Amino acid sequence: MINLINSAHANEAAVNNPISGFIPLILIFAIFYFFIIRPQQKKIKDHQVMVDGLKKGDVVLTSGGIYGIINKVKEEILDVEIAKNVIVKIAKSTVSNKPDNKIKFSSEEKSKKVVKKKKDA
Repeated sequence: MINLINSAHANEAAVNNPISGFIPLILIFAIFYFFIIRPQQKKIKDHQVMVDGLKKGDVVLTSGGIYGIINKVKEEILDVEIAKNVIVKIAKSTVSNKPDNKIKFSSEEKSKKVVKKKKDA
């Protein structure tokens, strides 16, 4: 009988305390914040720092998968050379990555080979 009365008082105390109903919601929000929201904010901040640091001569990868070399940097627009003498204008925000490797256009490599062959002959 005493156990029954004690459990009834415990249930009544839990129902009367409005904060106890919010504890699971607070825990769920904390989990979402640390595993979803915070990493996404860090990724956005890192991307913005990378975009702000772009300069002429940098190799970039656009979100469309096109590699190119920056020719001119304006406020929100980049002139990017994607092939020899082919320059396109793109928005800064579409740059997804700044690869470390240096790219060479195949037409440049072929022209260098032709020049070497002519010099050798």
